[in-house]
Amino acid sequence: MNFKNFLYFVVLISGLHLMAQKSWTLDDCVAYAIKNNLQLNDFEFTEQSNKETYRQSIRNLLPNVNGFADYNVSFGRQVNPNDNSISNTEFFSNNYSLSGSFDVFQGFQKINSIKASKFLYKATKEESLQQKYLLAFRVMRAFYDIQFIDGLIIISKEQVEISQTNYALVKKQIEVGLMAGADLYEAESLLLADKLVLTQNENRLIAAKLALLQAMNLQGESDIRIQPDIEQSEEFANTIIKGDSIFDTAMGFIPLIKAQELRVKAARKQVAVARGNLYPSLAVQGGYGTGYFETITDTLGVTIPFRTQFRDNTNQFIGVSLNVPISNAWSGRSRVKQQKIALARAKNNAKIQEQELYQLIQQLVQEYNALNTEVLQTEKRSQSQELAFTIAQKRYEKGLINAIELGRAKNLYATAQNENLQVRLRLKVNKSTLDFYNNLPVFNIN
Repeated sequence: MNFKNFLYFVVLISGLHLMAQKSWTLDDCVAYAIKNNLQLNDFEFTEQSNKETYRQSIRNLLPNVNGFADYNVSFGRQVNPNDNSISNTEFFSNNYSLSGSFDVFQGFQKINSIKASKFLYKATKEESLQQKYLLAFRVMRAFYDIQFIDGLIIISKEQVEISQTNYALVKKQIEVGLMAGADLYEAESLLLADKLVLTQNENRLIAAKLALLQAMNLQGESDIRIQPDIEQSEEFANTIIKGDSIFDTAMGFIPLIKAQELRVKAARKQVAVARGNLYPSLAVQGGYGTGYFETITDTLGVTIPFRTQFRDNTNQFIGVSLNVPISNAWSGRSRVKQQKIALARAKNNAKIQEQELYQLIQQLVQEYNALNTEVLQTEKRSQSQELAFTIAQKRYEKGLINAIELGRAKNLYATAQNENLQVRLRLKVNKSTLDFYNNLPVFNIN
């Protein structure tokens, strides 16, 4: 293969790679991040642990059943189980038993423990879902950062093209004697400045893509191509939003709020569990036992066979036990007080989360209403600066202004474009966030 064919092969393979490169939508990025985020695994492990705790609290209602067996070889002076006499004979014995117990009443501790563990399990499920939403928001911000910088690069390229055209124009006019050589240096300076801005924006884009790749935990990739979901010409509804209705909606479904409410319910049941320790407890026990002893013999002194002893040595018992707590160093009442404090803390945390949610929605609504106004103002300013630059460009071509004045007009136009792009994307992020709190579909986290 000669060098020409090799070069063609490399270009072909590179082109196929670019064609095959996936274009990621926001939903694609969020779904991949949730599937591959390692931090979410820890919350899922906690959820699974609490689920098993809840299941075990239900199984605790079942009776306790235990079996027992032993094999003993006795040496020296021993009590003969046959006639309770003292014997110096070495002998062995077996004992077998099966016992069970059932708690009839324990101050409803087990029932309340089931309810508490169920609430805690549901709370961890909601907290796991909350972490997925937080990750989705981080991915969304990184996604729109790329889109914003992509827009900056487009604007920067336009500025470079304008400066390149002006540089070529000045060079031609110098050749025919219509401009001085100093004008060429000014035009070249503007061109180099625009190229520098373009390079800086391209470097910012690389950093922004890296941030998205890390948020997604996308391994083995150094680049990503996104599919923009907002166009430069997209219009936004200039409407005023009120936060009270959004807050009422958010209170009904935000996982963190629901988790705190469930933890309050769990703490309330844990107070009831602690109070159950102050009540008497009633339990029923029963058992069956038997054994084999080498010293048990018949009238001829022959050891009675194992099967016969196993049948004849059986014993059974059944009983009821009542435990009445009297003092126990006041530990029972101390646990009740501690659980009451835990309940008060859970209620306070729930109020804190509710207050923070209300303040956040207030800020989002205020920002949304402000950004709506800024979008209109920056669009008008961008149009005005575009017109001013067009006039300055024509005046520059006629030699009525110098390159510095043209550069000033061009920079003002570029700044206006950047501001409009930034405000539009901030409004998009803000609107998506408010839609989320309004329980509208924003992320596909399933």
